[in-house]
Amino acid sequence: METYILLGFVLILSIYLGLELISKVPSTLHTPLMSGANAISGIALVGALLLTADSQLQTALAFLAVTFAQ
Repeated sequence: METYILLGFVLILSIYLGLELISKVPSTLHTPLMSGANAISGIALVGALLLTADSQLQTALAFLAVTFAQ
């Protein structure tokens, strides 16, 4: 249970820091950063597809990863 609390804290902290960083990016850097973000989404999509084979939990997590990547 403590692991899930720690992971939740890391998730919330990363969301907050991500929003703070993105809000300070100048418009000239927006396109290269979006290109990198799209590559990361592709990696998440491939990882989600690799997870789908074993159990229902992994299938559900893969579905969420694909949904968030799109």
